[in-house]
Amino acid sequence: MSGPGEHPFTAAVKPLVDAMGGEIVAPEQAAEGDVVLAWDGEDVLAVRLPHLSESLNHILAGLERSHGRPLSELDRKSKQRVVRLLEGRGAFSVRHGVETVASALGVSRFTIYNYLNRENAGPGGSRSRS
Repeated sequence: MSGPGEHPFTAAVKPLVDAMGGEIVAPEQAAEGDVVLAWDGEDVLAVRLPHLSESLNHILAGLERSHGRPLSELDRKSKQRVVRLLEGRGAFSVRHGVETVASALGVSRFTIYNYLNRENAGPGGSRSRS
């Protein structure tokens, strides 16, 4: 069998694995928790998923690359968009997620909560009530 880097399926899934901060390993090196992927009945590669805290750092680094500068240098509206995006990706369900994001954006935890509350507010800027 050829190595996992030589199969066309590997090239197809590599961008996804990279985007989530995973690692591609040979199927025979798969450990508990790794996801083995097969093509036409043959194990081609295994994906080693990152710890959740590593995923958040990976996402933040990707956002910095896409903005072309540190997140702390973004304007307020851009920081609010980043917080909305991160909320949608579950960043604030990770332990210390708010603190990690606040540090990356160069703002306080209180500011992150304000951004989140603003997003969840109803018309007129006040929280909507059910």
